Amino acid sequence: MATLKDRLREDLTAAIKGRDTTRSSTLRMVLTAITNAEVSGKEARELSDDEVIGVLSSEAKKRREAATAFDDGGRAEMADKERSEAAVIADYLPEQLSADEISALVTAAIEKTGAAGEGMKAMGKVMGVVQPQVKGRADGGAVAAEVRRQLG
Repeated sequence: MATLKDRLREDLTAAIKGRDTTRSSTLRMVLTAITNAEVSGKEARELSDDEVIGVLSSEAKKRREAATAFDDGGRAEMADKERSEAAVIADYLPEQLSADEISALVTAAIEKTGAAGEGMKAMGKVMGVVQPQVKGRADGGAVAAEVRRQLG
């Protein structure tokens, strides 16, 4: 079975051949970020698919934040470019969780940890249980907001 990184490389080749500039430039950026993650630290290593998904998630988050910043600055064309790059990256991420699914996971984590009566000081405990379940499938800020809502 081909790894996610192999799939990204194959899709980059196809995008270059098909003259899809947005897709090819985005995939180049993503592959560069993956390579940077592989060589950071004490020794170079190959990233697992889960780690590659982590890199993809952070790249997608950067695109969303940049699009928001460009919108706030009145640069609609740049915001659109960032959104189109985010859409390309989203093709390689697992299916994103809905707000209802996040809410259900948080509720289950609160019951599991017994944090219902502890209030906000139990946030770290609940996030520790929820984060591994939503990794790559939901924005951390949205998860934290739901935990705060249910604990507060």
